[in-house]
Amino acid sequence: MELNDPLIRMGHSPPSPKLKRSVSLFLRLFLKIILVIVISTLSIHLPDFTVRTPNRGQAIQEIVGILERYSTDLDKVTRTQLAEAIYEESVRYNQDPKFILALIAIESSFQNQSVSEKGAKGLMQLMPYVAESLAQELGIEWNGDPTLFNPFLNVRMGMHYLSQLILDFDDLRVAMAAYNYGPTYVKSLIERRQRIPVHYHRRVLTAYHTL
Repeated sequence: MELNDPLIRMGHSPPSPKLKRSVSLFLRLFLKIILVIVISTLSIHLPDFTVRTPNRGQAIQEIVGILERYSTDLDKVTRTQLAEAIYEESVRYNQDPKFILALIAIESSFQNQSVSEKGAKGLMQLMPYVAESLAQELGIEWNGDPTLFNPFLNVRMGMHYLSQLILDFDDLRVAMAAYNYGPTYVKSLIERRQRIPVHYHRRVLTAYHTL
């Protein structure tokens, strides 16, 4: 055979480009069908992690039950009304009612007339100047101490304040540190790239699990 003779390959001729495309499309379609079947099968057998919130009456009774286990300066009627207020705030801000109760437990030990060394007052221990601003935002008539020591208004203002901090910091642990230390201080820590204290968050979490 001369060097310039064409090489002849024995056997079947190579598949045409059209056939290759058809096979490729078939394989992709087949894999998609298999994937859909697998996902459908898994979704049927996966455990249901959906949180089923109890109805309003049941939730309020559970809150009342927790309040009755702790010493408080609130009478029985007020405790029931407070349970209703806590439930409403939990719905408003999409929080577990027990989380609000844990905050109150840490802040004031359920003592409505509680006043801290720094002057924070009420169930959720709000500073008067902060509470006055919150009252204005919420359309609450501000009367100083009577407003702060109104348990329903105090919880309403406190949860509104915490929700603002969560939006500002986009992190619950940092927001809770800001609730405890003040947002200005926490922002200064962030600017200086210093460690954010988390012990307050841990205390609330511990209280949450013991309620």
